[in-house]
Amino acid sequence: MANRTLKDAKNVHGTNPQYLIEKIIRSRIYDSQYWKESCFALTAELMVDKAMELRYIGGVFGGNIKPTPFICLILKFLQIQPEKDIVIEFIKNEEFKYVRALGAFYLRLTASAVDCYKYLEPLYNDYRKLRRQNRMGHYEIIHMDEFIDELLREERVCDVILPRIQKRHVLEENGDLEPKVSLLDDDLDEEMPSEDEEEQLQQLKKTDNSKHQSSKDSERRRSRSLSRERHKKSKDYRRDDSPLRKKYRDERRERDKKRSPDRERRRSRSRSTERTRHNRDDRSYYKRDRSYERDRRRY
Repeated sequence: MANRTLKDAKNVHGTNPQYLIEKIIRSRIYDSQYWKESCFALTAELMVDKAMELRYIGGVFGGNIKPTPFICLILKFLQIQPEKDIVIEFIKNEEFKYVRALGAFYLRLTASAVDCYKYLEPLYNDYRKLRRQNRMGHYEIIHMDEFIDELLREERVCDVILPRIQKRHVLEENGDLEPKVSLLDDDLDEEMPSEDEEEQLQQLKKTDNSKHQSSKDSERRRSRSLSRERHKKSKDYRRDDSPLRKKYRDERRERDKKRSPDRERRRSRSRSTERTRHNRDDRSYYKRDRSYERDRRRY
């Protein structure tokens, strides 16, 4: 009897509200110690005290599928089915962030698509940190706006399959929702320059570009003139009538004149001795060749 839904409760999405949580997880919650000790005979007024005691969010963890207090209170919400005004007060609570997260999760499970976007999108401006327990039992840090974004976009959050809702642009086309207005639009409008400022910026850019182009042209002209001068110098040096070339030629002639006749004679003698040696070597070679042919004829 303690695990049954109240008689006055209405069906949500065409089914019993408790059936929105899978049977395996639901049976684990019924067998957990937190459900038996803390969730027994809870009412909507007493749920506030239990929600204020939360220190993290999460679904189930561990190999034995142990439920967290957060998912246990969600199931208790589905069982007693509080009024919509109470859930909205949970969402508007700015002092206790886990109370707000609990109300947002319950509203996402039970409310229509229009109410989900209407009451959950303002929570994008809440950047407070939340502690979440993952499936391995470890804790991780997320932010409230990330949690709300997961509720509106993901299919499974905290190990619970969320009911499908229509996309926002479809509701806007049908006229059920007004176009989304972000708080950042005002800041962007302030930062955007006016028309006069844009014209001034464009003129400054044009002048900068012209100056840059003129500096480039001057550098190119300078480099061309330097290359021409270098080319001319190289040509002058290679010509026969250059002063350096003449000087080198005159010095060489003077050195040739200063050579002694004895030196010339020695050079001629050395050349003649080399020729005679070469001729002797040739004769000895021919003699060897003839002796080899004679020996060959004998045998």
